[in-house]
Amino acid sequence: MASSLLTSPAMIPITSSTVVVRSTLPFRSSLRSFRMNRSYNKPSLFVSCCSHVSKKGETSASVLKPVVERWLEYIPHKLPDKNYVRVFDTTLRDGEQAPGGALTPPQKIEIARQLAKLRVDIMEVGFPVSSEEEFETVKTIAKTVGNEVDEETGYVPVICAIARSKREDIEAAWEAVKYAKRPKILIFTSTSDIHMKYKLKKTKEEVIEMAASSVRFAKSLGFVDVQLGCEDGGRSEKEFLCKILGESIKAGATTVNVADTVGINMPEEYGELVSYLKANTPGIDDVIFSVHCHNDLGVATANTIAGVCAGARQIEVTVNGIGERSGNAPLEEVVMALKCRGEYLMDGVYTRIDTRQIMATSQMVQEYTGLYVQPHKPIVGANCFVHESGIHQDGILKNRSTYEILSPEDVGVVKSQSSSIVLGKLSGRHAVKDRLKELGYELDDEKLNDIFSRFRDLTKQKKRITDDDLKALVTCRDEVSSLNGARGEETNGYVPISQISSVV
Repeated sequence: MASSLLTSPAMIPITSSTVVVRSTLPFRSSLRSFRMNRSYNKPSLFVSCCSHVSKKGETSASVLKPVVERWLEYIPHKLPDKNYVRVFDTTLRDGEQAPGGALTPPQKIEIARQLAKLRVDIMEVGFPVSSEEEFETVKTIAKTVGNEVDEETGYVPVICAIARSKREDIEAAWEAVKYAKRPKILIFTSTSDIHMKYKLKKTKEEVIEMAASSVRFAKSLGFVDVQLGCEDGGRSEKEFLCKILGESIKAGATTVNVADTVGINMPEEYGELVSYLKANTPGIDDVIFSVHCHNDLGVATANTIAGVCAGARQIEVTVNGIGERSGNAPLEEVVMALKCRGEYLMDGVYTRIDTRQIMATSQMVQEYTGLYVQPHKPIVGANCFVHESGIHQDGILKNRSTYEILSPEDVGVVKSQSSSIVLGKLSGRHAVKDRLKELGYELDDEKLNDIFSRFRDLTKQKKRITDDDLKALVTCRDEVSSLNGARGEETNGYVPISQISSVV
């Protein structure tokens, strides 16, 4: 069970001969390489990728033992497995560009170390030419984190710096990251008509030559791992992209990427673009194709997955999805989507992210940037494993897989059965009874009915009912009943409001 955390995606099968699975995503494509339908011949329904282990869905951190497995050999232009997807994290570069999200050098170094624990393949750690402080920070990360080899697995992250297609940028990048065991550079240039006309003020031919010559220059300095990125590739002409990528590959690029910089593409559209470029770019099969998606229309995760389904084997993501404007594709969403559905809908694609480090990484990035996620944020939001609806609570108490496809422990959250149950106005009798039992109160049906009735009255006064509230509902009623019984009086079920917590 735990072995699935560091290897290919895994899901827990529940045997069923009466349920039919329709294995499609909410978009379609006529291109074979982008088709996501897959027939099922096995008599089982895969409903979860979590680590629920008991009949009642209880989990324990003790079952999540680390799996010691040697890290896959890193060859810049080649993957050891055609289904392996590299994770290129750009939290410390693109993520830091989020308004209000600037980091201090010590914070960047600490996040870099946490990203190494997360086991990202590549971390893009900054833009060295932008300032002396940035240069020194990138250099420090390269010297430290970039040389910290895990003795058991052999893992060490690739340290990447970004540069424009300018010699001074490329030289600064080399001087900053050359100390890492695996230095890498991402050289980007604009490829859309609007960018070339108004930003670069160059012709297509000039831009192609600029990109190719930049790649050659980076190689001459000592870079073995060179990535060429097409800024605003989502709005660029397909034929032009094929030409500039082809020339860059000929010049020595080991990875190429097309960025939906402004977040304008739709999943089917972006997937078809990747498919087209994979089919029509000279030399594309000899390098890694990477995708980089922004979230302006809320589909960065879907676009990234569409790119993977179309043949991309590197995803560029940020923790919590932070980044310019509406942000980037969130690492945690894309990684968990591939973990849960990659094997069954995407021909077995997988990453080697240690998903148990996701929550710790997310919280560190939130704390240091001051950019906090909303409670309902997928994977890392506070409400992800919390249930208030009575129907849902009843299902969770019987088997967590009824309403959870992920296990909290799989993303680094250790929870007890009851800690995911929030008692409020939508909670049912089963949840109240179960919580009272955990608090030590065994009640017959008559007493439970009475307490549940007063519980419902209390939910009209406050949003969430605490354990102290439940205790007050039980003990205060007993005290009132005892007192009134001694006086020969009948009780009306009144609970002194002073006994009830006022926290909402």
